[in-house]
Amino acid sequence: MERNIAVKLCKPVLTGAVATLAFAAAASAMADQVVKIGSVEPTTGGIAHLGKDNENGARLAVEEINAKGLTIGGQKITLQLDAQDDGADPRQATQVAQKLVDNKVVAVIGHLNSGTSIPASKIYSDAGIVQISPSATNPTYTLQGFKTTYRVVATDAQQGPALASYAQSKGIKSVAVVDDSTAYGQGLANEFEKKAKALGLKVVSHDATNDKAVDFRAILTKIKGENPDAIMYGGMDATGGPLAKQAKQLGLRAKVLSGDGVCTDQLAELAGPAADNVLCSQAGAALEKMPGGAAFQAKYQKRFNQGIKFDAPFAYDAVYIVVDAMKRANSTDAAKILAVMPSTKYDGVIGTTTFDPKGDLTHGIISIYGYKSGKKTFLDQVKM
Repeated sequence: MERNIAVKLCKPVLTGAVATLAFAAAASAMADQVVKIGSVEPTTGGIAHLGKDNENGARLAVEEINAKGLTIGGQKITLQLDAQDDGADPRQATQVAQKLVDNKVVAVIGHLNSGTSIPASKIYSDAGIVQISPSATNPTYTLQGFKTTYRVVATDAQQGPALASYAQSKGIKSVAVVDDSTAYGQGLANEFEKKAKALGLKVVSHDATNDKAVDFRAILTKIKGENPDAIMYGGMDATGGPLAKQAKQLGLRAKVLSGDGVCTDQLAELAGPAADNVLCSQAGAALEKMPGGAAFQAKYQKRFNQGIKFDAPFAYDAVYIVVDAMKRANSTDAAKILAVMPSTKYDGVIGTTTFDPKGDLTHGIISIYGYKSGKKTFLDQVKM
């Protein structure tokens, strides 16, 4: 008798427990799945302003996608940007890359520099995670045989020659080359030098410094004695600005030529009036030439209360390209996302993005800029 009563008393308890479990299961099914996308750039150090620009571009895309709502395979998805600082340091970049793998990101937008993108790429390759750099331009990045490496900008194999050809068209006949000994700076300088020599320009010297240098007077004094028409610098704006400024102070009349690492609004602040003597290239379309440039600029300004440095629209599109791959794969699985990346055809802010078998853009664009009264000014565009 007592046993039967106990059993009867247990039935409502069991029924309630089953209902609770069923409700929990239903709630779990209804809950959004969190999918992490990595974003890596230097947000500390001399080029932190460029790194933050990349991160902001990626963040804006993630926020927009979440606001609109995303469903993959019948499951509601919430994207989470896992932003990491690599300090523009190759060793730190590999540590951050492993951290992102451990955090189970499904894709990575980054890194900013070639010198960090290249060593980190092996870690992403081993993990089978797609890596899309919005700014790394050294050709080596996509020449390692990895199936995971992609970029949404042109390469230095295009940027260097385009800059050399433009310099020749402006009457420059001789040039001194200086690089900052990084994968990016050295790679760009070498590509420029090869094309310059092929065009018949005289390369009077090639010197190397480092990416932390602030005093270029010894190198510039030597170059002054060589009397070139131009100085080509492979490096970033944090060092290119002081180089241009010191060249003017020493009385050099040579034009300063450089690539996208130097070609920023920040250069005018770093170089002062000497910025007006700079001609530079960027491995991508100018904002005013991008199909969605004006609209993106307005959104970026509203969200972050500041202007775009340069690569933000490329990082923004890179996030959307990953999401486009998720939709086409009907999955948030990293391997399935990677499998559909080669067939990408995405119309975004920067234009239509398609990739060649290496992961480079099918059609790269190089933009040429100068500075007038300290304001960066678009001059020309070269389609490669």
